[in-house]
Amino acid sequence: MTASPVTPVPPADLPGTLGALRAAGHPYRTVKQELRDNLLARLRDGRPRFTGIVGYDDTVLPEVERALLAGHDMVLLGERGQGKTRLIRSLVTLLDEWTPVIPGSVLNEHPLHPVTPAALALVAEAGDDLPIGWLHRSMRYGEKLATPDTSVGDLIGDVDPIRLAQGRTLGDPETIHFGLVPRTNRGIFAVNELPDLAERIQVALLNVLEERDIQVRGYQLRLPLDLLLVASANPEDYTNRGRIITPLKDRFGAEIRTHYPTDLELELELIRQEADLVAEVPEHVLEVLARFARAVRESPSVDPRSGVSARFAIAAAETVAAAALRRAGLLAASRDRDEVLTGAPSSTAGVNKVPFLTPVARVGDAVSVTSTLRGKVEFESGEEGREIEILGHLLRTATAETFRARLAGLDLSGFTALVDDGKAIETGELVPAAELLRQVGTVPGLAKVLDRLGIGDAPSPGQAAAAVEFVLEGLHLNRRLGKDVTDSGRTRYGGRD
Repeated sequence: MTASPVTPVPPADLPGTLGALRAAGHPYRTVKQELRDNLLARLRDGRPRFTGIVGYDDTVLPEVERALLAGHDMVLLGERGQGKTRLIRSLVTLLDEWTPVIPGSVLNEHPLHPVTPAALALVAEAGDDLPIGWLHRSMRYGEKLATPDTSVGDLIGDVDPIRLAQGRTLGDPETIHFGLVPRTNRGIFAVNELPDLAERIQVALLNVLEERDIQVRGYQLRLPLDLLLVASANPEDYTNRGRIITPLKDRFGAEIRTHYPTDLELELELIRQEADLVAEVPEHVLEVLARFARAVRESPSVDPRSGVSARFAIAAAETVAAAALRRAGLLAASRDRDEVLTGAPSSTAGVNKVPFLTPVARVGDAVSVTSTLRGKVEFESGEEGREIEILGHLLRTATAETFRARLAGLDLSGFTALVDDGKAIETGELVPAAELLRQVGTVPGLAKVLDRLGIGDAPSPGQAAAAVEFVLEGLHLNRRLGKDVTDSGRTRYGGRD
């Protein structure tokens, strides 16, 4: 059972009544004024405006900042996995940390600016003695994933039959159960994948965007909603699922195009930031995965209209780390079993009594991602049945490119000399690092390889094995070593290719 998120507690020195709020000189500002003022303050101070957003500093973020300063609602257009939702959610950090509200108000009304008849009456009756509450900015964000079954009642509201049964009349606004949009009043509301929203439902948002009010079943409501409305969508010509109706599209003040990371280093930075790795993944393996993701994205065999999400590379890194952890677990179990059968402690006995060395992923572990992640890629219709073959080819290409980029110019004859006498070097998913290093022995040039790969001159056995396997695979892909796979699943490097 997971613990529920803790609701932030407001500081004790915040005003507790309407009179104290006025005495403190607290100004009333709309959400868009609040966002503009706080963004300007960060721009002047040189503080970060958006955290966790990679690759948009010179492209998307300046456009977002201009939209916020202009007070525009905005729609973010881009293929899947480009960080649109992450960017939208980060806008919340530009709101004031705490804002005053009338306690019990469904619309989070400001004590200095009530809008519903009930709140107006409450303020008139209590005056400066009206108790006030404080709302944290994390509670001022609403979000709805657009689906075909979304109704006007979900977004805007509907008549509440229970309140009618309690004796209220149909003309009483108190009979309305407000939807998600008005409940996010004085905050930021996001509609993800807006084209998936039925066109008749999109019409319900027209008043929210232009007149800033709502209509429920013909009720004459004039509730001046105060919110920033942000939507995300795939480009209209990239999806057959729906479209944004023209009148609604016209009402967004800014249309901003997002994109995938523009260069390899940004792709790597995104993987490092987002991947939850359960084992060590060396930089050269991460680079292989980043190049792999970019190669898949650019492949003519892949449907460009759907895109290849940044989550593809992140999941690949997590899968490779999991493969390394699985190897460590299986090898530890095997050593324990050998000790029980022979009655003699092995050199690595007692692995459950002493800490494990951190498992280290190798480039060979990346082979598993071609099957586990193929569902994240939409292929062209003519490639049916060849998905794993295509991904395998692109992975080998990415490995070869990383090998050339990292180790170009090094003398690797010491590695090719290992197999000149007909000797083979075996590696594979369940080959321990110590066994691989024992087969290789002392190799001229290994120190320079480790230095180029950023591992250093005091590597762990796992790191050294990862470097050796990368060199062997790179030499094979450059036709300097032969390679085959044994019946037991081990990979054997030997001879000339």
